[in-house]
Amino acid sequence: MSDLFGKYGTLLALILIVVAFAIASPGAFGTPGNLINITQQMSLLAIVAVGVTLVMAAGEFDLATASLVSFGGIFIMYLFAAGVPAPLAFVIVLAAAGCFGALSGFIIARFEVLSFIATLAAGTIIGGVTFYLSDGATLFGGIPDGFRDIARGWTFGLPTLTWWMIGVAIVVWLLLDKIEFGRRLYAIGGNREASRLAGVRIVPNTMMAFALSGMLAALVGMLLTGRIGSANPTGGGGYLLTAYAAVFLGMTAFRDGEANVPGTLVGAAIIAVVSNGLTILGVSTFLQDIITGSIILAAVLVRRIGKGA
Repeated sequence: MSDLFGKYGTLLALILIVVAFAIASPGAFGTPGNLINITQQMSLLAIVAVGVTLVMAAGEFDLATASLVSFGGIFIMYLFAAGVPAPLAFVIVLAAAGCFGALSGFIIARFEVLSFIATLAAGTIIGGVTFYLSDGATLFGGIPDGFRDIARGWTFGLPTLTWWMIGVAIVVWLLLDKIEFGRRLYAIGGNREASRLAGVRIVPNTMMAFALSGMLAALVGMLLTGRIGSANPTGGGGYLLTAYAAVFLGMTAFRDGEANVPGTLVGAAIIAVVSNGLTILGVSTFLQDIITGSIILAAVLVRRIGKGA
């Protein structure tokens, strides 16, 4: 029981939080419609966090994530204004974000620069590029109708954004858990020098992890733009800390101290459920921040206590 509780304590915490809010507000929170709505609310955070999971599997951090979310939204609006068709603009943004990420990964792996420093610098550069493209202003209008559909509406009974989250999570889970690329990333994250001696190519694998993380961050920026119909040069600012909170929560679930996609989804769900439940109960914003942080800490502690019991 101790091992079971230690392994699934964070998942149990999510279930208990859902039950608590359902009891507190059964007519609003505990409805199937609201639970489906929560999956939509958590979708963009979850996609960013799943990208971060790739980087953390390699034992690194990517502080440029929030900047790339903002960049994705602004750059695609810039391309639309230049008359670039939506499908081509979509691909160009992903490619540009991937190049930014790959460059960060190259600097980190090739020159052994701390990822905190390298990605902080990269995020500052990307933020400057974003402000240049937007002239520091929120961009409105000029969005093709078809592009809006990628983040709006419902498909097979679920919001479109929920399907994006499910699709990204499945792909990254397969990359990390079912093919050699994922095993190489975990090996690098576990012991870089031993991995190098075993023949693992540190530089290209690290570059790929950062490139994929950057592309997923830019994808979220584009989905956010499609959903709200505008792009702000600071629109991704709220995703950095929450994405890492989701990943760290996920590292206490299913696997001991190892970034993994199922755990990251549980972490993102905890954050989304708490935010949704507190909003329904009418809790003020500053109290939501305090309560959310406390619940995240409590979820981690419950798992740790259970493991040590």
